[in-house]
Amino acid sequence: MFINMRKFRKYRHLGLIVTCFTTFFILVYWEKLDNKIVTHVKAYTYRYLWNNFKFINASFRVSPIEAMKYHNYTYLLNQDKKCGARDILLLLFVKSSSENFERRHAIRSTWGNEVYVKNMFGVTVKVLFVLGVHPEPKWRKMLKQKLILEDKKYKDLIQQDFIDTFHNLTLKLLLQLSWKETYCPHAKFFMSADDDVFVHIPNLIRYLLKIGSKDSKTLWIGRVHRGSPPDRDKASKYYVSQDMYPWLSYPDYTPGSGYVLSKDVATKMYQASRTLNASLHIDDAFLGICATIMGISPNDHVFFSGEGKAPYHCCIYNQMMTSHGHESDIYKVWSMATDPQVSQMSSGLFSRLYCTLVKVRLLCVPFFSNSYPCKAAFL
Repeated sequence: MFINMRKFRKYRHLGLIVTCFTTFFILVYWEKLDNKIVTHVKAYTYRYLWNNFKFINASFRVSPIEAMKYHNYTYLLNQDKKCGARDILLLLFVKSSSENFERRHAIRSTWGNEVYVKNMFGVTVKVLFVLGVHPEPKWRKMLKQKLILEDKKYKDLIQQDFIDTFHNLTLKLLLQLSWKETYCPHAKFFMSADDDVFVHIPNLIRYLLKIGSKDSKTLWIGRVHRGSPPDRDKASKYYVSQDMYPWLSYPDYTPGSGYVLSKDVATKMYQASRTLNASLHIDDAFLGICATIMGISPNDHVFFSGEGKAPYHCCIYNQMMTSHGHESDIYKVWSMATDPQVSQMSSGLFSRLYCTLVKVRLLCVPFFSNSYPCKAAFL
């Protein structure tokens, strides 16, 4: 066979150029590629092949006196009489910041309305907003009086004197666990959520009411992260150094944006937290460490959104538990999600088939990040 040597040399040169360009690209972007691909591969391998976090737990253990420094903050605002009623189905903590007055008001008027839940379902839910103090002294002083007035009006603020920053989120978690044990140990369920999360409280209440007392003892539900690696990108707010956490993967956990624990599980988490160094600022990963100490595993619920915002559609609202990223549209979503027509979408064969097709279109688009996984379309 005759070979055109000129063309052969041309393609060889082209191949050399492509190889050089590819090598250059990998060298320049290797750190990002490593963070996004290699690190996750290592983490999943560690999680599913090794899967032993006992030595991680041991490394975080400290003396009770040492552990107490993470719990020993002073209450500036407290609601020690909030849980006077004995029969409380859900104690719901909303992690907020001092300046987020509008978000708190929107939640009180919609999914966090205790009176609505009582009238609608005949059960008691207690909603509390958890705060630290503003990191800027000037703002701290300005906000103090406004928070006192807000608390006098609504009686639903809990504030301790730690600095309210992203790196102190674990302190905010410890506040919630400690408050529950001290002032509301009889609440059947414990929930933690961010103040930019929409909680479909009717769906959640129905779900909790269906759970038997036996099953509720080990309940921990949310959007489960398995084999998640610590973030080593120094530019990221999620950055965790090798010194703080040298291992390839976190224990399984649910994102702090929204999850539910039974009272027994919440108590065990609290007990574990009082034996640990709580300097790890990734609060949900810290909760995972507490859980492994107590032999507790989270259960994945596909309609807890984790970090994502749920699509706006009535076929989604019918099963929604949480949706993340709602800073200014809480009233809009509440109105749509609680519309009586939403419940009609689950009745009848045609309606169910229609909603399945809609959810497939919304949740199963390749390379498009949604709040719920594709498998949620078939539930």
